[in-house]
Amino acid sequence: MEEILDIVQGMKPISLDEMSGVKLMNRIDTKYVVTEAQLHEILLGIRENYYAQEVEGNRLSPYSTVYYDTPELTMYLIHHDRHLVRDKVRVRTYVDSKLTFCEVKHKSNKGRTKKKRIAVEPIPNILDNPEAAAFLAEKQPYEVKSLSPHLVTIFDRITLVNYGKTERLTIDCNLRFENLRNGATASMSPLVVMELKQDGRAKSLLKDVLFELRIKPFKVSKYCIGTCLTRPDVKQNRFKKKLRKMEKMRNDERGMKNLKS
Repeated sequence: MEEILDIVQGMKPISLDEMSGVKLMNRIDTKYVVTEAQLHEILLGIRENYYAQEVEGNRLSPYSTVYYDTPELTMYLIHHDRHLVRDKVRVRTYVDSKLTFCEVKHKSNKGRTKKKRIAVEPIPNILDNPEAAAFLAEKQPYEVKSLSPHLVTIFDRITLVNYGKTERLTIDCNLRFENLRNGATASMSPLVVMELKQDGRAKSLLKDVLFELRIKPFKVSKYCIGTCLTRPDVKQNRFKKKLRKMEKMRNDERGMKNLKS
């Protein structure tokens, strides 16, 4: 990761306020899963054309997210079973800024995702906050009393935006999971999840670099993968191919590191 951070530190900075002004009106979102070695090559290819977000001097921002679900993991199973309409309930903390939000992500049958959130104080169970409980009762379809904390995801995020401000790239590294119901833990390292949000009308240097490196889109939900890795007993037929591919990528990356050492 040190070589990756060195590249990011050498990129021109952009502030959080400037980032908030990047409006992508005709947005297309695409996810990728890459190894740290691949990320290094990607950054070498785009570093002269992208800003790196800087918050209080930091370009690597820690995030912590608690996902809520029913006892039967209804939200996870709806995603697994390919339902077009689905929801996620989570509490996200931006560790650097000490800001915490209760969020609802809703995906429609048109494939559009809308996120609504309110600022909250961080507490072990957000349902003990009357304001948050009222928000969830209004914004998502499940009985609030049926929800409880299920999975924690922790990661460090790098955020880039191209000079033309037609695309934004988030890079989530050091991904770890903790299942709050059984105590199991897991990690995705050295794999990295990237999400490209771009104006559909604009040319993308990043996509050109990914094409040259033969890196294809990889649909992935951190919540679902974390659930699979920490609850091997849960239904996961649909995700087995993805899980096998990611495990192969991890093994290949470890093998390359062993050859170099």
